[in-house]
Amino acid sequence: MADPQSPDVDAEVRGTVPEKDLLRDYLYTARDALRWKVEGLGELDARRSLTPTGLSLLGLVHHTAVCACEYFGVVFDRPFPEPTPDVDADPHADFVVPAETSLEAALGYVDRAWAHADATIDTLDLDATGVVPWWTAPRNAVTLRRVLVHMITEAHRHAGHADVLRERRAGLAGLRPDATNLPDDVTWQDHVARVDAVAHDAAARHDAT
Repeated sequence: MADPQSPDVDAEVRGTVPEKDLLRDYLYTARDALRWKVEGLGELDARRSLTPTGLSLLGLVHHTAVCACEYFGVVFDRPFPEPTPDVDADPHADFVVPAETSLEAALGYVDRAWAHADATIDTLDLDATGVVPWWTAPRNAVTLRRVLVHMITEAHRHAGHADVLRERRAGLAGLRPDATNLPDDVTWQDHVARVDAVAHDAAARHDAT
């Protein structure tokens, strides 16, 4: 089971951790896991397409940060002070960082975007209201609480994508450097062989029936 890095597990069990702290912790766990997946990569490996739909590691990190800009910025009338990709003109704009923007510069933008989101989370109450312009009424009227839940889901989904992509690219897997959430006593080659053997055995037993 993944460790959500709770600041006080006993307090969480007792229900005494403030709700905002708990939500923020789950969001930051996903954000930091996602950010880690581009560390140590060069321009090409960070940007190259790794799926038939063109997902890249930097694209996932950048897209999630842009979402944070919008949901914790525009929605609560606290716009991020830097330009954001025009996804109306190009729905993939936030997944493709222009070549003239270096990886270092792109990650700087990501960090500033999240810092802006953090400021909104710190400033507003969970019941603070906003409007999501790209959602339809009446569901577009939201609270900070709902936006936090939405972005937790978004960030964890893309952290999972990045986990798989980085593992395929360079063998780096897990939640974070100090706690990968993976067993350390496994020979992965043997485990892969076991998974494939079970798959072939199951297919032989059941596909023909």
